[in-house]
Amino acid sequence: MLYRHYATQEEIDRAHDPMLGRDPSVLVHDWRKRSEASRAKHRVSLDLAYGPSLAERMDVFHAPCPNAPVHVFYHGGYWRSLGHREFSFIVDDLVASGITVAVVNYALCPQVRFSELVRQSQAAIAYVYRNAAALEVDPAQLSVSGHSAGGHLSAMLVSTDWERVFGLPNHIIRGALCVSGLYDLRPFPWSWLQPKLQLTGRDIEEFSPLGLTPPLQVPVQLAVGGQEPEAFEQQMADYVTHLAQAGHPVRHHVLASADHFSILEHYLENGCFVEWIKAFHDIG
Repeated sequence: MLYRHYATQEEIDRAHDPMLGRDPSVLVHDWRKRSEASRAKHRVSLDLAYGPSLAERMDVFHAPCPNAPVHVFYHGGYWRSLGHREFSFIVDDLVASGITVAVVNYALCPQVRFSELVRQSQAAIAYVYRNAAALEVDPAQLSVSGHSAGGHLSAMLVSTDWERVFGLPNHIIRGALCVSGLYDLRPFPWSWLQPKLQLTGRDIEEFSPLGLTPPLQVPVQLAVGGQEPEAFEQQMADYVTHLAQAGHPVRHHVLASADHFSILEHYLENGCFVEWIKAFHDIG
């Protein structure tokens, strides 16, 4: 077997393919249209540079009141496609709830190594924390979430030793929501993604949240759609077990009618994701 019960690349690809039955061009066109409307609706600081490279940019959607809690969102795309501008639409109900939202862009594989992609996701958090006054946010009220590859990055942020790496408090993150994330990188060297990701054995060891112990007990919410390919629910279940065995506070949810993309609707119309994120910040 190559990984678990998967004996061939075809089996691994099929179990991890979220595009089954979906037209990606229609999907992305809709996200872009909705995101343009969200950028027009809110007070937003576009393309703030959180690092030296062109990819290290974020759009910050400001809550109406200063010193607001801040939520940092990481997009999906299997670490090799899409960007922050497709995902502005997730901010609407969070901003309406009094939470400033930073939607993060990051460099993609294979233009950068996987390690650099993870470093950039960490650097975005350090930027928000250190520039809290300019962003009009409360650095003690910072939470994160991400979808798909962004769910993986959010789990990596929970596993980061912030004090050792950045000289920041290890309690920097109040809570994390990981949506349809990938927490075990072991299947991907056997998949169609490997020419893009170029994962090494060291990458798999260092950047699989399933093998990492978070330094602090940050509350984690995990969610997956009931209509997603089989591997996504298995990845979530494995990560839940890993966190629970480490005594980590974790809750998990299977949203029965959602697929890998419709699950993002739970950021909207007072969906459950907004309620979970508000709970990280003690907002009723």
